Amino acid sequence: MRNHHAAELAALAALLADETRAAFCLALLDGRAWTAGELARHASVAPSTTTEHLNRLIEGGLLVGERQGRHRYVRLASDQVATLVEDLSSHQAPSEQASTLRQSTKQAALARARTCYDHLAGQLGVAVTDAMTRAGYLDQEHGFALTDAGLRWLTGPLGVDPATLQPARRPLARPCLDWTERRPHLGGLAGARLCERALQQRWVERIGTGRAVRLTRAGERTLLTA
Repeated sequence: MRNHHAAELAALAALLADETRAAFCLALLDGRAWTAGELARHASVAPSTTTEHLNRLIEGGLLVGERQGRHRYVRLASDQVATLVEDLSSHQAPSEQASTLRQSTKQAALARARTCYDHLAGQLGVAVTDAMTRAGYLDQEHGFALTDAGLRWLTGPLGVDPATLQPARRPLARPCLDWTERRPHLGGLAGARLCERALQQRWVERIGTGRAVRLTRAGERTLLTA
């Protein structure tokens, strides 16, 4: 008798087993919607090939698409999909040395600070998580939980709206294994709201159109001296 769960898992794995589709999903970890043309240029593939791959990812439930005027936009279907992609990335073997200066610069920027869908990752994400733990805002000894002091810090000095921190299907705080640091950074609703405020207040700034961000001096004072 056929094992339907095994078949579904195999089908999901097949979606990400293609290098082009994997590149699309990794690009979309920046949390924004991309056009098909932008993804085609990013992965260096033809528009017709891009359409075929995007249709498969949408049918498989990993992406969702919408049209605005002449443009078709796609994004990751949910934060659960983002977590899946990031978790799989964290289990891959360390990357080979970059072959060009441009690749090396890009890899270094991503390792320093980047967004992981809607929260901070890389050395910065781990540093913020460590600072919150030292300050007693995050408890990593008994699970991975935001403390009462941490909730007051987010909704007080950081200015996060308390209404946006009401857990539904998504946990308030969860560890997300960082694929470059191999240590957890803060995910969940708290991680998302912290990253959102950091971008709004220019505590971090995006570098170009990718996932890499840079920490500003104001952000260093606010986020690393928690």
